[in-house]
Amino acid sequence: MALNAPSASEAVAALVPGGRLHLQHGPIDIVAEAFGFPPAIRGAYARAAGRFATILEELVFELPALRSEDTPVEGGIARRMAAAVAPFRPAFVTPMAAVAGAVAEEVLAALVGPGITRAYANNGGDIALWLAPGERLTCALAVSDGMDRVMVAATDPVRGIATSGWRGRSFSLGIADAVTVVARTAALADAAATMVANAVNVDHPGIGRRPARDIRCDTDLGDRLVTVSVPVLAPEERACALEAGLRAAEAFRARGLIEGAALFLQGERRVTGALALETGDASG
Repeated sequence: MALNAPSASEAVAALVPGGRLHLQHGPIDIVAEAFGFPPAIRGAYARAAGRFATILEELVFELPALRSEDTPVEGGIARRMAAAVAPFRPAFVTPMAAVAGAVAEEVLAALVGPGITRAYANNGGDIALWLAPGERLTCALAVSDGMDRVMVAATDPVRGIATSGWRGRSFSLGIADAVTVVARTAALADAAATMVANAVNVDHPGIGRRPARDIRCDTDLGDRLVTVSVPVLAPEERACALEAGLRAAEAFRARGLIEGAALFLQGERRVTGALALETGDASG
């Protein structure tokens, strides 16, 4: 996500059809919803709108540190981002890999309060969830291919869902059309989805890549080559790329960093962990 510095007064909060809350400020675009007693919902939306108004300003203030691998950060959201990416090092990753999930978590925290039974904040497909005991939510995913939603119950450890890939709004070093990850937090899911998507890769002369800085001057990826086009791959090439990503996802799951992942490439997919159970897939 590219960030700039519009003033806090430019943040927009509005109700949309169905009673959801739409929050938009610069590149941040969130749809949030709380469930419970009507007065409690109104209070939740007021809290979320008030908190959202200053989030972009806080992030922009620390942008140089957030685009660095090892510069200390200060703000609450920035610290959440840094903590989410730390377990994936020594591979290259900056706190920016967790920005969308961390922002969703911050908005969600403002939504939760007395009288609220469940809530979510969906930041462009990176989703933070809160569920009271006995509650559940069915979440739409930013992918298709027969797997477009996931049900999360209060008894499940999952509280974050994130999707990454070369076709998404952020850069990717890999060739996955999409990778969806479920984890204990949205920031952790966001960082993990980035890393798994980077791992979905195969050597092929037809894959187009360009230095990230040539596409967007303010990127945290510098001169690293990011994917800009992927030709139709042979079945064995798709399998090789997906298996590489699946190995990364399963390694993260073994370490307790994620609960599950689904990897998509040119009509094929690999699934592991909680998402394998969701789809009835035997993989993982």
